Amino acid sequence: MADADLDVVIRQLAKQQYKGLMAAAKKRRDRYAGLAAKAKNSEAKAKLKLIAKNTMEQAAAAARRLQISADNAADSYARSMRHAAEAAPPAKKLVANPVKKAAKKASRKTKA
Repeated sequence: MADADLDVVIRQLAKQQYKGLMAAAKKRRDRYAGLAAKAKNSEAKAKLKLIAKNTMEQAAAAARRLQISADNAADSYARSMRHAAEAAPPAKKLVANPVKKAAKKASRKTKA
């Protein structure tokens, strides 16, 4: 991953987080579904089933927002890198060190 583009890395990390989030949500949903199966009265059973359903809905929404944010960040990074590559300065010799240049001017003045 050393020379991979960062937009690809951002997308891969988001995919891993998405999978982890959904796995945790499914685990919690299954826990509530198991409690619903063990419930003694129908009111408690319905309540636990509703909690299990809402858990998955909320997790799916959070995962979707996570994915959208990661896609936006990756697209933004890729776009900025393209713009930076297009707007590269011409290959001129740049001043190596402005302090040295100022020192040279000062030494010329003292010699004269």
